[in-house]
Amino acid sequence: MKRIYFLILLAVMSTGIYAQTDDKGYKEGAWVLNGVTGLNLSQTAMTNWSAGGENALSGNAYLNGSLTHKNGNWLWVTNLILDYGLSKTKSQGMRKTTDKIGLSTQLGYSTNNVWYYTLMGDLNTQFAKGYNYPDKTHYISNFFAPAYSNISLGMEYRPKSNYSVFLSPVSAKMTFVEDDYLSEIGAFGVDPGDRFKIECGAYLKGRAEMPLMENVSMITTADFFTPYSSQFGNVDVNWDVLISMKINKFLSATINTTLKYDNDVKTFEEDGTKRGAKVQFKEILGVGVAYNF
Repeated sequence: MKRIYFLILLAVMSTGIYAQTDDKGYKEGAWVLNGVTGLNLSQTAMTNWSAGGENALSGNAYLNGSLTHKNGNWLWVTNLILDYGLSKTKSQGMRKTTDKIGLSTQLGYSTNNVWYYTLMGDLNTQFAKGYNYPDKTHYISNFFAPAYSNISLGMEYRPKSNYSVFLSPVSAKMTFVEDDYLSEIGAFGVDPGDRFKIECGAYLKGRAEMPLMENVSMITTADFFTPYSSQFGNVDVNWDVLISMKINKFLSATINTTLKYDNDVKTFEEDGTKRGAKVQFKEILGVGVAYNF
C-alpha cells in the first residue's frame, strides 16, 4: 500500500512541474485542438548472420490529443488517446505489443477561471484480443472486455489551460466485460457470468502538457480511484506518459509508458496459482514520423 501512495505522490509532482512552463491560453468561443500523432517502425534484417538471430518487424501508431472549447464561464475539454502496435518474427509470428483506447470529456463552470464545478466522464478499453504470450490458445482480454468508465462530479483546479487537477468525492466506476468466455470465468473483478460491475468511490485525475526542453514535450495523465466499501484505501491507478522528441521536420522519437494497478485484477504464477494484484508497467521507445497539432 505504501508503494501505491508513493506512486500517487510521484504522479502529482510530475504534473506540478508545469508551474515552470508557459500557458497556451484559450481562444474565447473557439475550438482549440492540441496534441501529437505518429507512426513508429523498427526492422531487423539478416542474411547468413553467423551470430544468430532472425528477421523482425514491429511498429505502432498513436494519437494523443485534446479539444477545448471555452465560452464565458463554461469550459468543455475532451481528450483522446489511441495506441496500437504489432510485431512479427519468423519464430513467434504476429504479436500485439500495445493496444489502448482512452476517451474522456468534461464540462465545467467557473466564476474565477481557476476553480471549475465539473462533470466528467471517461471510457477506457482496447481494439483487439490480447494473449499471455507464448500461449495463443486462450485470450485474456478483448474489445470492451474489459472496458472501464468513470462518471464523476467534483471540482477541478485549472490555473492554466495545460495543467489541471480534478477531485471528485462522488464517482461511479463501471467495469464492462462484454465477452462470453471472459465473463464466465469472472475476469477483471466481475462475478462469474456477469458482464457489469459498478463501484462508488472517490476519484482524482491530473493532466499536464508541458515542454521539457527545446524540441522535447510531455503529455501525462494520472487517474486514481478508491471505492467506498471494505476495499477503501486500495487505490486503482492508471498513469500514462508520452514524451515526444523532435529530431527534425519529419522524424521524431517517442517514449510512451503506462503504469497500472487494479486491486480487482489478480495475477497467476506459471503453475496456475492465484496471487494478488501487482503493479503493471509498459514502456515503448520508438523512432518514426510524428505530427504535432
